[in-house]
Amino acid sequence: MSGKNHFSPTVSERLQHYVYRLIDPRTGETFYVGRGSGNRVFAHVNDELKAEADELSDKLRIIREIRVAGFDVAHVIHRHGLTEDQAVEVEAALIDAYPAATNEVGGEESDERGLMHSRQIIEQYEAPEAVIKHKAVLITVNRTVTERESVYAAVRYAWKLDPARAQQAEVVLALKQGMVVGVYIAERWMPATVQNFPGTLEDRPKRWGFLGHEAPAEIRDQYIRHRLPDSLRRRGAANPVRYVNL
Repeated sequence: MSGKNHFSPTVSERLQHYVYRLIDPRTGETFYVGRGSGNRVFAHVNDELKAEADELSDKLRIIREIRVAGFDVAHVIHRHGLTEDQAVEVEAALIDAYPAATNEVGGEESDERGLMHSRQIIEQYEAPEAVIKHKAVLITVNRTVTERESVYAAVRYAWKLDPARAQQAEVVLALKQGMVVGVYIAERWMPATVQNFPGTLEDRPKRWGFLGHEAPAEIRDQYIRHRLPDSLRRRGAANPVRYVNL
């Protein structure tokens, strides 16, 4: 018989590839979506036990709070018996369905084929293609921008990137589902700390943000509401940051 945080070899073999959700039993809310095989679903709870306090991601912080409060994370297998490719698709759809989850990146190709309103679909495929002539940092903000938050607030903070490389960029392009939704000039890149970015809730170790402003109209109009060219669309890319002409 398997333990509550372990699948036996027999169970693992029957599961094949699967997609799962981690649920906070205190609120009933899903805080992480993932995919894997074997005992992958339980790896996060085990990672939290070994992590130092200053190493906790948002996901591990919630797991620690649940444990300290005397509860257990609820592990839900959403779909099993999948091939790896099928698991990729199901995971991506679930991440779109649970936008409050702590996943740091969207599902595979979520910026290309993810959740969209019909009018966004039309715009996505009828928009002119962007010709990127400037040295640019491209940042996908699918999971950080909201209707109540400005694109600038979403794109400026906080990212895993090479600050020396980013500092060379002439423009920062904010992308949402492959469309340029903001064009900015970064005056300075700084570590993502509360001191550097007043109003943020906590320091984000090994992450960076910038202070800047919207690009002048003559630059902005070259890119805004243009779609990313196919040559720059990286199938399966998980990193929301990429560099062009740098």
